[in-house]
Amino acid sequence: MTESAKRVAEQAEARLDEVAENVRRRFDRVTKGGFSEAIRDGRFSDQVDHGVDQGRDEARRRKQGGSER
Repeated sequence: MTESAKRVAEQAEARLDEVAENVRRRFDRVTKGGFSEAIRDGRFSDQVDHGVDQGRDEARRRKQGGSER
């Protein structure tokens, strides 16, 4: 790689690092850290996808000859 190409690549990498840091700061400011803390505390870990369960129930009813609901 030529020196000018290396320099351009390094500048681009530095700009991307700066953009990533700005995004992190803004996200934390917008969410006030609440969302990240909620994930770390496991607040969303016990939620179940009820749509899957509902789909299974409907399929079972159809298979038995009943209506979907």
